[in-house]
Amino acid sequence: MAAQCVTKVELSVSCDNLLDKDVGSKSDPLCVLLMNTSGTQWFEVGRTEQVQNCLSPQFAKKFVIDYYFELVQKLKFGVYDIDNKTIDLSDDDFLGEIECTVGQIVSSKKLTRPLVLKNQKPAGKGTISITAEEIKDNRVVNFEVEARKLDNKDLFGKSDPYLEFYKQTDRGWQLAHRTEVIKNNLNPVWKPFKIPMRSLCNGDLEKPIKVECYDYDNDGSHDLIGIFETNLSKLQEASRTTPAEFECINMKKKQKKKHYKNSGVVSVKSCQVVKEYTFLDYIMGGCQINFTVGIDFTGSNGDPRSPESLHYISPQGFNEYLMAIWSVGLVIQDYDSDKMFPAFGFGAQIPPSWQVSHEFPLNFNPANPFCAGIQGVVDAYRVCLPQVKLYGPTNFSPIINHVAKFASEAAQQNSAAKAATQYFVLLIITDGVITDLDETRNAIVNASRLPMSVIIVGVGGADFSAMEFLDGDDGTLRSPTGQPAIRDIVQFVPFRKFQNAPKEALAQCVLAEVPQQVTSYFNTHNLRPPNDPTPAASS
Repeated sequence: MAAQCVTKVELSVSCDNLLDKDVGSKSDPLCVLLMNTSGTQWFEVGRTEQVQNCLSPQFAKKFVIDYYFELVQKLKFGVYDIDNKTIDLSDDDFLGEIECTVGQIVSSKKLTRPLVLKNQKPAGKGTISITAEEIKDNRVVNFEVEARKLDNKDLFGKSDPYLEFYKQTDRGWQLAHRTEVIKNNLNPVWKPFKIPMRSLCNGDLEKPIKVECYDYDNDGSHDLIGIFETNLSKLQEASRTTPAEFECINMKKKQKKKHYKNSGVVSVKSCQVVKEYTFLDYIMGGCQINFTVGIDFTGSNGDPRSPESLHYISPQGFNEYLMAIWSVGLVIQDYDSDKMFPAFGFGAQIPPSWQVSHEFPLNFNPANPFCAGIQGVVDAYRVCLPQVKLYGPTNFSPIINHVAKFASEAAQQNSAAKAATQYFVLLIITDGVITDLDETRNAIVNASRLPMSVIIVGVGGADFSAMEFLDGDDGTLRSPTGQPAIRDIVQFVPFRKFQNAPKEALAQCVLAEVPQQVTSYFNTHNLRPPNDPTPAASS
């Protein structure tokens, strides 16, 4: 049977007239997208950025989802006023939600609905609008942009400029990208950024593109510095020696001032169109996903012989550790050709010396820690459990560094071959009370440069706030010395959320971010699939 051809759809979200939950300022909204394809279990697809002090936000970050004609894919868009740094939304003010299906959005050019509260009453006059576009073009435009002599809009200090890029549509201008804000600088140099070509101009080099330059204000009343219009054809003429330059024009100032010239110049140093490969391009092109399992054998799990223990194997032959191994392993094993998985334990005293180890092979064979298939991992766990003494502390960093060593060797092989040959996924299953948080932060920041991802499944009822801190969804994880992770490589999921869900639900949620992590690593390093005949760049 031929592989199913999946259409990818990009969803753009905006809201109007949101409830104002902040005293003395406006709400700081963020939109979260949840999906449900079976039963009652919703899983999170992603979140937009948070927009400060704004009741009618246009979110720059888009949602990309797979569209299956034959499935009813229920979606829930929830809008929250974010007031803290936690990833959990239950402690943020709820501004309303809607439920709809992918089919309803795809069949309307633009779906606009009133937001409702949890009791189904209207959320004030708040509305949400969603537009969908099919993704047929996986090229991206890489930009390097700076500006000079921008107008100063601030009384004290200098302007804090940022740019917004807009695509022309038959419904007007649609926000495609918002750059970072550069504080207190009239000659800003923005970090390199990329915009999908479909978001910028639908692949049409002559389609008008509007760029607006603003001075950022904390209260949300951003001041317009100036605007210019161009197209991709003109932008692509840019080079470092002869940048493409555009005058920012502020029409209000132009009408008032007789000798008005401009409000500054935006200089595009580089604008290159490159092909971005998809996860399937890499997998079908021969990239291997190497799967490693790490299991927490610390004393806080409880005595495995006691039914209260997280390691107690029920008469039916199960516990949460085994269920997590099966659920995630069954999906990921399809992407590993030899199906041989290294499996380790940590935090136990092991025979014969009874020293505490933080990375011992479940089969007690350091020279060959591999298990044959997921069944082999499960068998090794069952044999190992009665032979070790649960102890402590709960140290994650040794096992992360262990896998990182192999990922580092793979990174060198990848770059020597100029191809994406290997990627590593480490699954850590833990009861959550982590001891070496600083060393683990360091290990993750170092690993963020390598072809690897870390999935943490938390079992039991512990406080998992430290785990959520490691998952960089709510901001960039930093090492104790302040070095930022280059990309978010950790996905944390508490098992208790899935106890009564269909068995596919845990794997769906746990593995949701892996394809994007794989593609972002390889595309950033300009590595193509090993068996790819097409050139990577098409600029």
